[in-house]
Amino acid sequence: MTQTLKIGTRGSKLALIQAGMVADMLRESHESLAVEIVEILTSGDWKPEDGETRLSEAEGGKGQFAKEIERAILTGDVDCGVHSMKDMESFLPDGLVIDHILPREDQRDAFLSNDYKSLSDMPEGASVGTSSVRRQAFILAKRPDLKVVPLRGNVPTRIEKLRSWKVDATILALAGLKRMGLEHEIAAVIEPEDMLPAAGQGAIGIETRVNDKETRALLDSLHCRDSGFCVKAERMALAVLDGSCHSPIGAYAQLSGEEMSLKVVVAALDGQQVYEEVMRGAVSSVTQAEDLGRTAGQILKERAPPALLAS
Repeated sequence: MTQTLKIGTRGSKLALIQAGMVADMLRESHESLAVEIVEILTSGDWKPEDGETRLSEAEGGKGQFAKEIERAILTGDVDCGVHSMKDMESFLPDGLVIDHILPREDQRDAFLSNDYKSLSDMPEGASVGTSSVRRQAFILAKRPDLKVVPLRGNVPTRIEKLRSWKVDATILALAGLKRMGLEHEIAAVIEPEDMLPAAGQGAIGIETRVNDKETRALLDSLHCRDSGFCVKAERMALAVLDGSCHSPIGAYAQLSGEEMSLKVVVAALDGQQVYEEVMRGAVSSVTQAEDLGRTAGQILKERAPPALLAS
């Protein structure tokens, strides 16, 4: 590792806030450590010429937000990368690992609208903007009369499009809004029973080279054991289901002591088919967390029609 620890991140406001959180925690834990944040333009960052292509339809899916950062880690241009875990694909490139998770923020989604207080308050035919197929499916499962339209861009861009009346409502991750100090924009918080969060939602993960023992040791002081177990369980369920941003899948783990509850839901894009599984078990290790997620994913994979997952 170089004398200065370099953190790779996207250049969006939220990404920089999250990278700054990691940098501050490192400086607090290691007073003599110099930390540098390196902005990396990723192919997933929205540009005006991209139009309103749904993220799942764009080449690379959610992996667009990470692949350039991962390349920089592998080449040694940066020592680690900071990611929103809900944006990460199920499988990482060879030689990379994410085994450091910060204490998790609120996992839930938030409803934003100029005129309406909740999804149930919206009139027939009203529009909800989202780039998430998970949100699309769960919206249509409850309100098939609503119109779901693609809405891309970073958090401030989406809020601006909402305030400019391009859509009647949008749904964003509550964690990101909190980190950016935008809670005042929220009309309502959506409970998990009404819209299951994405796997890893609300969690910040730090990606490193597997063989970079020095950097990984420095990051150990930042890792939250319980948050790590929950994210491992959710992401294992997603991996078993071959999940990416092309698949409407939600996963929500809660840990109380050493007892974990994990709910996983997979749905059709139009919300007409919804399958769910709830697992509970003792979890005091990464292996047990992954086993619980694997079992939940396997049960759902057997129950859900193959064509649904293939879509």
